[in-house]
Amino acid sequence: MRPALLPGDWLLVRRGAPVRPGDIVVARLPGDSSRLIVKRAAWRGDDGWWLESDNQRASGRRDSWDFGPVTDVVGRVVLRYWPPRRRPRPPS
Repeated sequence: MRPALLPGDWLLVRRGAPVRPGDIVVARLPGDSSRLIVKRAAWRGDDGWWLESDNQRASGRRDSWDFGPVTDVVGRVVLRYWPPRRRPRPPS
């Protein structure tokens, strides 16, 4: 999800929150419901939400272009924050 999210970012997710196109969401990976994915909601169709990666050229990226619409959206990301060790330092 670069550039919006970086590896190690922590997310506050509101379960069951209404989702709008453009929101970042957490969903269950189709075909492996034990894994969660973080994607951007593009649009809602009759079969579920179309979820896309922000960086379509990233190697290994998987989104609705690979597995189709997603019906099991867990929640909407409402806050991103950094773990204590990666907190940005104030300018000197």
